[in-house]
Amino acid sequence: MDLYEKIKNQEESLSLVGLGYVGMPIAVEFAKRGIKVIGFDLNATKIETYKSGIDPTNEVGDEVIKNTTVEFTANEEDLKRAKFHIVAVPTPVNDDHTPDLTPIEGASEILGRNLTKGSIIVFESTVYPGVTEDICVPILERESGLKCGADFKIGYSPERINPGDKVHRLSTITKIVSGMDEETLDTVAKVYEIVVNAGVHRAESIKVAEAAKVIENSQRDINIAFMNELSIIFNKMRIDTKSVLEAAGTKWNFLKFYPGLVGGHCIGVDPYYLTYKAEELGYHSQIILSGRRINDDMGKYVAENVVKNLIAADKAVKGAKVAILGFTFKENCPDTRNTKVIDIVNELNEYGIYPMIADPTADAAEAKRLYDVDFVTMDAIKDMDAVVLAVAHTEFASLTMDQIDSFFGEEKKVLLDLKGLLNRKEYEAVGYSYWRL
Repeated sequence: MDLYEKIKNQEESLSLVGLGYVGMPIAVEFAKRGIKVIGFDLNATKIETYKSGIDPTNEVGDEVIKNTTVEFTANEEDLKRAKFHIVAVPTPVNDDHTPDLTPIEGASEILGRNLTKGSIIVFESTVYPGVTEDICVPILERESGLKCGADFKIGYSPERINPGDKVHRLSTITKIVSGMDEETLDTVAKVYEIVVNAGVHRAESIKVAEAAKVIENSQRDINIAFMNELSIIFNKMRIDTKSVLEAAGTKWNFLKFYPGLVGGHCIGVDPYYLTYKAEELGYHSQIILSGRRINDDMGKYVAENVVKNLIAADKAVKGAKVAILGFTFKENCPDTRNTKVIDIVNELNEYGIYPMIADPTADAAEAKRLYDVDFVTMDAIKDMDAVVLAVAHTEFASLTMDQIDSFFGEEKKVLLDLKGLLNRKEYEAVGYSYWRL
């Protein structure tokens, strides 16, 4: 009986190493399909949170966490009881935009110390082509004393989970799978087919799968950078970018991307992994890095337009009362890591503006820990000179004009609607100074 059959028959366990926005939903989904799952994370506090039936990510909900059969643990030795390991740890970049492989190297060390013969390890973390075989395998071999190919096998299956997205889920997105040989590929594919209703795509090699993942988000990054550049140009021309995109979008082959802040752990990070490897091989990226520069500067651009709109409304800049609605890196998701809203905050600080920030969706403790930011309640936002609607949370999209009016004083109202959630003409008709990307 092969490993796939043993997993299906609950004779062997599957482990998830890394229980964040990606790893935890995978663990829960496998458990839901009757698989014995060990969910491991170094963060003991996070493990206790899951054990108490709380889902801080809001990805599956408290009720699901409360009833899941996943064995949550912070004890790495529990991994010895699993034969199929999925690694879903973050792969961030350093301050100089070079890949920070510390999390994936650490996960490989932990797994290596607890690896048993006959195991398969599948990495899901986004990396540049070659990391799985050239960096992770030597660590696994060193720590375990086992030989890759003879004692254990490896595969790669890039994560495609979209945090906060309730439509595109693990089971509904085609999964790319790869393995070091045909036998491993077959096992990896069959194991993932247990939870992926949309099916799998068998990549011809691990490097192909790694490359496929890293270009998915690079493509999105470049397209959004183009939209951001158009927004800058059209604002200079006093043309509404959203109206232009709506008109252009009537053509069947026009790609519907929109300008905005590009943060998070994928779109704003993955391109740097690809360009780093390209640089190592002697090629200096032109299009990819150009797009990154545009997107990285958008927070500064927004802050500059806050200041310009305050001046145009005859309001003092230094000490201006400004509120920012939304702090997470994307809508309807509590994750504040890698948010670009902080760039707006930091740039406003340079002008002597210290904005109030409200975000009922965000993880307040995380924001305090990472950025030393304290949120205020929506009720506390009053007598503002300017309000920046920064994140398209559902609760912000449903704000009425009366509610937005209540944020301001009697003087000219300056409203910056970065995501274009509101009706521009309606707000301008009642005297608002309205601006959007």
